[in-house]
Amino acid sequence: MILSWNTKELSLACLQALASDECRYQREVILLDNGSQDGSAEAIEEFCAKHEGFRCLRSDENLGYAIGNNRAASEARGRYLCLLNSDTEVRPGALDGLLDYLEGQSADAAVAPRLVNADGTTQRACKRIPGWGVACVYDMPWASWPLLRRIDDAYFYKDFDHESSQEVEQPPASCFVLPTRLWEEMGGFDEDLWLFYNDVDLCRRLAQSGCVIHYLAEAEVLHHEGASTRNFIHMVPIWARNRIAYYRKHHGPLGARFVRFMIRVRGWVEWWRLGQTHRDPTDRRAARRDLSRVLAEALSRKSPLS
Repeated sequence: MILSWNTKELSLACLQALASDECRYQREVILLDNGSQDGSAEAIEEFCAKHEGFRCLRSDENLGYAIGNNRAASEARGRYLCLLNSDTEVRPGALDGLLDYLEGQSADAAVAPRLVNADGTTQRACKRIPGWGVACVYDMPWASWPLLRRIDDAYFYKDFDHESSQEVEQPPASCFVLPTRLWEEMGGFDEDLWLFYNDVDLCRRLAQSGCVIHYLAEAEVLHHEGASTRNFIHMVPIWARNRIAYYRKHHGPLGARFVRFMIRVRGWVEWWRLGQTHRDPTDRRAARRDLSRVLAEALSRKSPLS
């Protein structure tokens, strides 16, 4: 299943790659258009009408990643569910390889492929489940300090080159396959995590249930990284608010307060940096006003979409 929001050309390329892949397994392709305003829905409906097994669902508004995927998943009828971003293009045989792996497992398992850039280089996209240490160092200037660097390196799997297959804690949901039964047992994505951290939360809950998550390097999927969200103006505030919500869910009120504090600290660091890079007082004031606005939205308990 695919979620599309104002990514017309990317979505069509994603669908074309699926249509060109001669999959050995019977499948259906469900794309939910999430209130696009760039003509995506009409173009996708036209594509689906010409290709058997392809369906387009439409929402009048942007439901967000978690709710949109949950709605699309409720329409799925297969034994396995493949979460696929609209900014991906599956390579021939990739989905067969992922399903072959799951078919060979006797216990609960999920699997993700190797993501590659357009030039063929591998994206080192897997991460470990974040905890208190990651909250302290993530995106901070002291993340490169000798002792703290170990936390950052571990979180970003710097000890794993992503060129071979192994178990991982949290691959991105750009392409992620699991049994439909397991998805339903987990309740799908947590809809409080509107755009970000829903995949982190799902992987954490899967692991807690005893599920093994495998990274299959032999299965290759092209990923235009960030293309599906780069035009979303509320991305930074929602990322911060979803991060706070994730820590509240798994680390309680203290975890949420700590992350809110660290976001403020990151804002102070950025405030200082803007003072160093904008020597003109007018430019500096304008940049700091923008920063203050973004920080206020990020820490607000009111949705930045309202």
